[in-house]
Amino acid sequence: MKAIVMTRVGGPEVLVPQDVAVPHPGPGELVIRAEAIPVLFPETKLRSGEFPMAVEPPAVFGFQAAGVVVEIGDGVDAALLGRRVTVATLGFGAYAEFVCAPAASATPIPDGLSSADAAAVLMDGSVALPLLATAALTGGETVLIEAAATGIGSALTQLAKEFGAARVIATAGGPEKVARALALGADQAIDHNAPDWPNRLRETLDGTTLDVVFDSIGGTTARDLLAAMTPVRGRILSYGWLSGAPAQISTTDLLPLGLTLTACAGPAWLAEVSRSGAAVLNRATTGTLTPQVDSVLSLDEAAKAHQLIEQRSPIGKIVLRP
Repeated sequence: MKAIVMTRVGGPEVLVPQDVAVPHPGPGELVIRAEAIPVLFPETKLRSGEFPMAVEPPAVFGFQAAGVVVEIGDGVDAALLGRRVTVATLGFGAYAEFVCAPAASATPIPDGLSSADAAAVLMDGSVALPLLATAALTGGETVLIEAAATGIGSALTQLAKEFGAARVIATAGGPEKVARALALGADQAIDHNAPDWPNRLRETLDGTTLDVVFDSIGGTTARDLLAAMTPVRGRILSYGWLSGAPAQISTTDLLPLGLTLTACAGPAWLAEVSRSGAAVLNRATTGTLTPQVDSVLSLDEAAKAHQLIEQRSPIGKIVLRP
């Protein structure tokens, strides 16, 4: 079968199409014939060596895929055979025509939802729903969603008001993404490519304060937002670091205003994310969460997809089709 092998740590060019053996499932596993493979931002960090890989290269790359179950291992429900599902691998093996994954990760795709849309929305929505639950919005809050036009931010922007936000302020990188954030439901949007964007945020707030910050940028910018937050009730949910580093905030920074920071990470958090898949796909089917697909490329174009993501040019998910 055709697959994309990460030959070594490095730039997009290390993702090389190769012929490899078709995988077969062990106990508790299944194999799908892949129809759609989402290219995820964290995967670019794994490929570059910024995050550690679960296995040493060379290895078939990729975390998630959607397709039809064609083979099952011992202990797996036979009713899954022939079903369209999304799956999550153990950290490798998804950029391929056939993908082996734990059966426990399989989420059936509802009729009426394409495999490409299911692949595109799964990660974004599965993280957004636990983030909104953790935020515990009670109605009336002003929230800030960073990187709101794409990825997890795009799902948060679509859902925030349903979960109780009264006012949604978004950040996005560049005029086109600012416009997309507004189209997704933000009340105001700020270009976070501008170095003084925290100052522009304070102008936008016009004397009001932020109750909740969904922080995906991290770095030193996070500290700059504290003065704009609501004392005592203000809370930051930190789940990403597009800047290259997590939020540079200490308890000394939080204590004077009685603010809180919740780190949305770790095994328990990821378990919440994995349990959200069915709800996300159901929302995508009913229209309460719209998948954001930028483009569909052939599997052989995986390196190009990574290059585009690192340039921050896509508005929506890039999906690979074997």
